[in-house]
Amino acid sequence: KTTLLRSLNRLNDCFPALRTSGRVELKIGGRLRAVDDASLPLPELRRRAGMVFQSPNPLPLSVARNVLLPLQLTLGLKETEAEGRMKQALEQVGLWEEVAGRLHQSAASLSGGQQQRLCLARTLALEPDVLLLDEPTASLDRRAAEVVEDLLLSLKERYPIVMVSHSLLQARRLADRLAVLRGGALRQIFDAAELPAGGEGELFIERLL
Repeated sequence: KTTLLRSLNRLNDCFPALRTSGRVELKIGGRLRAVDDASLPLPELRRRAGMVFQSPNPLPLSVARNVLLPLQLTLGLKETEAEGRMKQALEQVGLWEEVAGRLHQSAASLSGGQQQRLCLARTLALEPDVLLLDEPTASLDRRAAEVVEDLLLSLKERYPIVMVSHSLLQARRLADRLAVLRGGALRQIFDAAELPAGGEGELFIERLL
C-alpha cells in the first residue's frame, strides 16, 4: 500500500534499480497530468502531491522553521509572506494556539500528535493539489489519533486525500471510497457506506481477500 502511495509522487524513484510500468495521473493545476511528464519537474510534483508519513518527521529545527524553511526554499517567499502562510497553516491544523508562544523552540519538544500536525501544516503551507497520507495516526496514542482524524474530516472538504490505513474503524469514519489491496494487487473498490459495522466489516473484507 505504501509503495502504491509513493508511486503517486514518485518517491519510489529514490530506490536503486527501480523498475516501473503503467501510468499514474493526478489532477494538478486543474488538469490531469502524468506524474512522469517531462514538463512536470519532480520538486513541483512532490509539492503538489504533498505526503505525510506514518511517523512524524519534523526537521531538527524550531517549530517555526519547520514551516518557514520549505516556503522560502521551495516557493521563494519573502519573510513576511512566509510567516503569514505559516500562521495560516498552523491555524488550519488547530496548532497555532498551542505553539504560538513556542515558535522558536525545537519541534522535538512537541508531543507526537503535535509533531504530526506540524508535519501536516508544513505540507498544507505549500498549497498542494492532493494529500497523500501513509497511516498518519499509526504512531500516535488514541487521543492524539482522534485529534488528527477530526482534522482530516475537515480537510477532506478542501483537498482530495489518498490515505493508507489498516484500521477498519478509521476507514469507515474517514473514507468516502475504499480500495482493498492484497499482495500488491487491487481486489475491489467500493463506497465506504457499503462496509458493515463491527465484526461484519471484518468478515466483509476477509471475503474480498
